Amino acid sequence: MALVRGLGFLLAQASGKMQQKAFSISVACAAIQKLTRVRVVDNSPLGNTPYHRPPKCIHVYTKNGIGKVGDKILLAIKGQKKKALIVGHKMPGDRMTPRFDSNNVVLLEDSGNPTGTRIKVPLPSHLRRLDGEYSKVLAIAPKFV
Repeated sequence: MALVRGLGFLLAQASGKMQQKAFSISVACAAIQKLTRVRVVDNSPLGNTPYHRPPKCIHVYTKNGIGKVGDKILLAIKGQKKKALIVGHKMPGDRMTPRFDSNNVVLLEDSGNPTGTRIKVPLPSHLRRLDGEYSKVLAIAPKFV
């Protein structure tokens, strides 16, 4: 009887270990990549009118396909394709960089100018390092974090 109980205990432990799978979430899962839902944070008419589908990223213009703050992406928004600039994301980044509650983007025209005239949220201050490339986006920002 003791042998049967011991064998049952060992089988229960073995099956418990088989069901517990160890996994890790890589950095790519938390960053902006294809099919990530984003939030438009400027006052452009395309980004502010309600629509039944949220804007989604359909392409990231980087080598590895993972977008961080300051990268350009291609959005599918209201049946159109628009370029956008990432100005905040949920993924924890380098030290002393802010982490946002949502994945924030600013819509851009093909020339690189922002579509809207105001940005509703504060931008990370390390975007200023990319000064020459996105100076017009930085000019319409209300404040920096």
